This record gives sequence, structure tokens and C-alpha cells, in this order.
Amino acid sequence: MKNSTQKDGSERKPLRLGEKCLFYLGAVALLFAMATDTLAVLGRHIGVPLWGSIELVQAGILIASSTAMLSATLAKKHAKVRILVNRLHGGPLLWLQWAQALFSAVFFLALLVGSFWIFLDMRGAYEESELLHIPYTPLRIICILSIFGVMLSFVRRLTESPKQ
Repeated sequence: MKNSTQKDGSERKPLRLGEKCLFYLGAVALLFAMATDTLAVLGRHIGVPLWGSIELVQAGILIASSTAMLSATLAKKHAKVRILVNRLHGGPLLWLQWAQALFSAVFFLALLVGSFWIFLDMRGAYEESELLHIPYTPLRIICILSIFGVMLSFVRRLTESPKQ
């Protein structure tokens, strides 16, 4: 399969299987959240409310945002300050990319430790949503796994050979 060219002239690589699965999982979760909210709004207008719709939307958005965060990190498509990045070349650019990966890895490590701490602290509490009784433990596990994946991606960038 031939790579396509993007607007900035760079080549777009075909998605690997894991990236495709993340994409479709996030897309399905987002469509689920949108459909649920649409049905809830329509239900309110015709007098048949969809009880627990907010809880369903929140669960769908958690999955969609977790996959989006991990997908953007794996594809190296995070927002950049182009006014700075486009003016740097060679050593300063490589140093800036390394520093960004280091600080991002440390940030996500701290986020991972905090999330895991809350997970351990609340493991026996049997937390669940009020109306639909959706358990929070699987949602916390999804969050922890996505944060771990993002952190590993930044750690991998630290160990890669630098590319200009």
C-alpha cells in the first residue's frame, strides 16, 4: 500500500493493527456517547427521559478520550509551538525534543502514580454510579492503562536514536 502525502509534504504512514483498534474503539465510544446524549435530549422533548444518560455519556467519553490521548501520542501528533520548533535545527531541536519527552514522561508518571494510588485506595469501596450502578473500577483501569501507554511512549522516545 502506497503512503499518502499530507498538506505539509510529509508522508502519512498506514496505521498498524493496534493503532486501528484504538481508532475504532475510540470512534465507537464517541458515537455511543453522542447517540446516548441525542436520545436523552429527544426523550426530554417528548416526555420520555433517558435515565442515567449522563452516566453513560461520561463512560463513553472516558473511553474515547483515553484512546484519543494514546493515539495522538503514538502518532506523535500532539500540538506544538511551531513558531519555535520550525526555527530550530540540529542540536537545539534534538535537545528540545528530548526535554519534551523527558518532562512529558515525568508528568505522566506522576499522573499514573496518583491514579493508581486512588485505585488502590478505593478498591474495596465498591464505587458505582448512582442510577445505573456502573462500576468505577473498570473505568479507572482503562484510565490507568491509557496513562501507562502514553508514559511508555514518551519513555521510548527518550531511548530512541535522535532524528532530525
